[in-house]
Amino acid sequence: MLEDILVVSLEQAVAAPLCTQRLADAGARVIKVERAEGDLARGYDAVVHGESAYFVWLNHGKESVVLDIKAPDDAALLASILERADVFVQNLAPGAAERAGFGSAALRARNPRLITCDISGYGEDGPCRDMKAYDLLIQCETGLASITGAPEAPGRVGVSVADIACGMNAYTAILQALYARRETGVGQSIAISLFDSLAEWMAVPLLHFDYAQVAPSRVGLRHPSIAPYGAFACRDGHVVVISIQNEREWLRFCEAVLGDGAIARDPLYSSNPLRVANRASLDQRIASVFAQFDRDEVIRRLRASATAYGGLNTVSDLSAHPQLRRIRVDSPTGPVDIPASPVRGGQVMDRPDHVPAIDSHGAAIRKEFA
Repeated sequence: MLEDILVVSLEQAVAAPLCTQRLADAGARVIKVERAEGDLARGYDAVVHGESAYFVWLNHGKESVVLDIKAPDDAALLASILERADVFVQNLAPGAAERAGFGSAALRARNPRLITCDISGYGEDGPCRDMKAYDLLIQCETGLASITGAPEAPGRVGVSVADIACGMNAYTAILQALYARRETGVGQSIAISLFDSLAEWMAVPLLHFDYAQVAPSRVGLRHPSIAPYGAFACRDGHVVVISIQNEREWLRFCEAVLGDGAIARDPLYSSNPLRVANRASLDQRIASVFAQFDRDEVIRRLRASATAYGGLNTVSDLSAHPQLRRIRVDSPTGPVDIPASPVRGGQVMDRPDHVPAIDSHGAAIRKEFA
């Protein structure tokens, strides 16, 4: 789909590399510009044959070149590459790319077809512009941590959701800009921040607070505004998570799983708002039934009633999950199996690729663009 697109990315960590990884998956050529010490994500851990799990996940299929953009020769080389590029992505500190001569306005003045994407923590302006922004900090600043976790304490979502949300927003915006360029012949300047990305995800809790003056509370593995929706232990110790979305499902659940259709008509539980208000007693009744049966019998009943359910799995369980798809990529220290692209079909390039060693394409790129 994007085989004729050249992407240049002055990137590190997660958000920008995720964006350009998606572009690479779609067939684009991605040249990753690194400092002499490399993308800092290379050093996050060393669990994959000595490579970083983060770096392996987000950088297969890219080309790596080391440039010091403050050095005249390297700056000239980057400028030469950008003259032929379709997309430029950068997530340096706000203003750093512009000070180095690679600000969006200047680049697009020289190459009007170029699409630039500036990724930052809080945006290019505003009172928080210069605050350092890492995933946990953004989860806390946007209030996400305050509604995540058990009632006793706030918690962090266990993966880098701020970076992931920002990277996917950047990817989407770039695709839209590429589509628009087909009609206009002109690129666009795009700016995406981690804060804006998670603030948009917080729309429902924010609307609850702004219009009802009550923010959702932390309820662990429950749902703040739907019941029953949570985890229940079976007789054999396995835990099953269920979700009821409407009154039809609630009635079937009571009849086929709890074995008592009258519960659905109980004045305490006859509507979702009432079930939420009386969640403690409702959960106790459900838990008492689940505790009488092993997981297989509970699941049989859930399937018979067409109730949505899932297992409370560990990462070990995910690793062995029959639904998990993987692809194999080559890294500098050996092959690695990683989750496959979530996109199936279409023209997504779901192909095995190499994870680049630092500056592994440097000589070839210098020769090509010098």
